[in-house]
Amino acid sequence: MNGTILFAHGARDPRWSAPFEAVAEAMRAAAPALPVRLAFLDFMHPTLPEAAAALVAEGCTRIVVVPMFLGAGGHVRQDLPRLLDGLRAAHPATGFELAGAIGEQPEVLAAMAAAALRSAAGRGAAA
Repeated sequence: MNGTILFAHGARDPRWSAPFEAVAEAMRAAAPALPVRLAFLDFMHPTLPEAAAALVAEGCTRIVVVPMFLGAGGHVRQDLPRLLDGLRAAHPATGFELAGAIGEQPEVLAAMAAAALRSAAGRGAAA
């Protein structure tokens, strides 16, 4: 069985995770059979090892980790590969794959451009 981990940085303010929770919920609604977990690098739980252990316990033998970062900076290029090495050592029967940073995906770039254009035209939502 396949599983997915949405991996984000984390923050001290629990409200920060709301958009990531919305993405996870949208994925679950679109693909109910696909186990989806959030995981965070700092400040929040679950951590990546905690989320991976939960998916392995559910029977996932292949887990795709999707970095919920706008670009592939140091966390994606350095920290995340080291964390994945640890997961592979802890769960040798499970295949772990690293997807590209979400913000570098063409459809995400197009959605951000469309949202920025709406804001520039005065139709964007205020925070």
